[in-house]
Amino acid sequence: MGLPRVHSGKVRDLYHAGDGLLLVVASDRISAFDVVMAEPVPDKGRVLTAMSAFWFDHLADVAGNHLLSTALDDLPEPARQPQLAGRVMLCRQAEMLPIECVVRGYLSGSAWREYRREGTVHGEAAPAGLQESDRFPEPRFTPSTKADEGHDVNLSFAQAVDLVGREAAEQARAVSLELYRRGAAWAAERGFLVADTKFELGVVDGELVVADEVLTPDSSRFWPAERWQPGSTPPSYDKEPLRQWLDGLEWDKSPPPPTLPPEVVAATRSRYVEAYERLTDRSLAAWPGAGDDHDDARAP
Repeated sequence: MGLPRVHSGKVRDLYHAGDGLLLVVASDRISAFDVVMAEPVPDKGRVLTAMSAFWFDHLADVAGNHLLSTALDDLPEPARQPQLAGRVMLCRQAEMLPIECVVRGYLSGSAWREYRREGTVHGEAAPAGLQESDRFPEPRFTPSTKADEGHDVNLSFAQAVDLVGREAAEQARAVSLELYRRGAAWAAERGFLVADTKFELGVVDGELVVADEVLTPDSSRFWPAERWQPGSTPPSYDKEPLRQWLDGLEWDKSPPPPTLPPEVVAATRSRYVEAYERLTDRSLAAWPGAGDDHDDARAP
């Protein structure tokens, strides 16, 4: 790459781009149960980048964001590599809040497991008698910690206040709820329910902005509206084909991961592409990098 690497995550790699800028590269890596698979999912990084760019623009009147450009020509010279087309974001470097800003519109995942045990959601009161996948009367801001390894830990709002201060926590809650409402309304018009989603917020020049990714299959649980029924879990437009296949194996969910068959990779790619195209009314083929071979696009 030729730029100093800042961090490598499960999916994204970050590089210093000079003058307070970061280059974010979305690879085709995919993880399940906190383990990165050996096989990439072609075009996954392009989907994540294209989808985030769409939402950053669509929701810009709700909150600013860190994105400056997704064009190779705008990158520092060492980063103008053809294999990165469609999977890069040149961004302002933000001071990130140390919490995940999760919004839940429906009772699912870890919130459902807690509710079933305790009758609460993130330690706070919730209506009695709810079923799995029930819609909450109003979307709920349910923050969590940011874990470098393993799972995030759910937080109450009071615990989030302890971490970031009341003013920042209240602002993060207000921004996250409005981002969710606007995104969920757009998705509903296209046949999707946003069960829950995670926003990353940070501060740039004193302004709270949205960073990382927005309303992608990696950060959100998208359900087909016609398949939603309280008491059951609808199929998700994300890595569900991969998780289902792994769940059918005698694998202890620790490295090394099993080898993925081509049909599982193809089914997972299809979910990501369909989610992007239906939610944005755009074709992935029109996004930069189409037709390139990204089977080795795990890191530049």
